[in-house]
Amino acid sequence: MILTELPYLPPVAFFSRILATDSLKTNTLLLDAHEHYRKQTYRNRALILTIQGVKPLTVPVIDGNRSEKVRTAEILIDYRENWPHQHFRTLQTAYGNSPYFSYYADYLHDLYAQKPARLWDLNLAFLQVLLRCLRLPTDIQLTTEYHVPGSEIPVFNAEPVLDWRDACSPKTPHPDTPAARPYPQAFGLPFVPGLSILDLLFMEGPQAGSYL
Repeated sequence: MILTELPYLPPVAFFSRILATDSLKTNTLLLDAHEHYRKQTYRNRALILTIQGVKPLTVPVIDGNRSEKVRTAEILIDYRENWPHQHFRTLQTAYGNSPYFSYYADYLHDLYAQKPARLWDLNLAFLQVLLRCLRLPTDIQLTTEYHVPGSEIPVFNAEPVLDWRDACSPKTPHPDTPAARPYPQAFGLPFVPGLSILDLLFMEGPQAGSYL
């Protein structure tokens, strides 16, 4: 079983790593509900491909720069600007002509319209929908206490736990992250790795899971 943080619109490598460790064969994914928020990570950032190149979509948060440690599950979203509309329109502009954008657009629009107060709730809602779109039936479990990175983690529900927190990073990819399998992208060659799973989903639709 993999222990991981909860990203926003996770990168392809997030799902590839889960499958590579056979975690989903047990239909269980363990999310760290007690970890500390870290800025400039995939917790509130996703990378997409536009005609100008790679573009980050960042969810603005309140008190994300505080010096003291704050649980990610307690981080509030800043709605003073209409970033949900901006994110959806950016996705629409970048992927509107891709084969399957219209197939999933309503799901995204509805999720953005919910405007949850907490980053955790937003990310969890997106993850649950993405797993269904990828046809990966998964039982999501949450940790009950905090475990310091690098410490020994006890078994969870009789399963050994592999600590994969922050293995996917926009700055320093983990050396054990599986290499991305190239797939056709909206703006041709060369292939751009490290993008949100939406990039693959919009191009391959129901077959996206077979590329992981």
